[in-house]
Amino acid sequence: MQLWVGLGNPGPQYAMHRHNVGFMAADTIADVHGFAPSQKKFSGWLQEGRVGPEKILLLKPATFMNESGRAVSEAMRFYKLEPHALTVFHDELDLAPFKVKVKRGGGTAGHNGLRSIDQHIGPDFRRIRLGIGHPGHKDRVLGYVLGNYAKAEIDPLTDMLGALAAEAEWLAKDDDVRFMNDVALRLTA
Repeated sequence: MQLWVGLGNPGPQYAMHRHNVGFMAADTIADVHGFAPSQKKFSGWLQEGRVGPEKILLLKPATFMNESGRAVSEAMRFYKLEPHALTVFHDELDLAPFKVKVKRGGGTAGHNGLRSIDQHIGPDFRRIRLGIGHPGHKDRVLGYVLGNYAKAEIDPLTDMLGALAAEAEWLAKDDDVRFMNDVALRLTA
């Protein structure tokens, strides 16, 4: 069993923020793979399903971003999961928009959701970095991250989310390289 977590902030006013692309990824995976309806559990919304033959628990923490670790650690304790069973989908400033990269362990690069999870369970979990690009100057980061995607970005966003959901079976099988390659191929086709 694996726990896949999409990071975001709860509430309709945040739904299209770049910071909520992790929630968008979780929703797309649940839709594409026919997950059960979400249930309120572990300070968040939990859905159960399968990606290929693997059982996956999808969690969207209902805490705000900087408290995400609380929801994640509750679920991990309940299901007796180790950090290697955790995959976190999150926005990444240091990646070009709509690029998808996988990283295991490492720092948090100032991401409050990752920092919170790291504080609760340590750094040894898989991260699916969803590129949002950088606004150019650090003074503009907060407004950019907490801003909505532009109309012109909706099609590439939809393509990226669709590609990662379509290739999610490689993540479930722990083949990060194949996942990244196949997502990239879908996005260049």
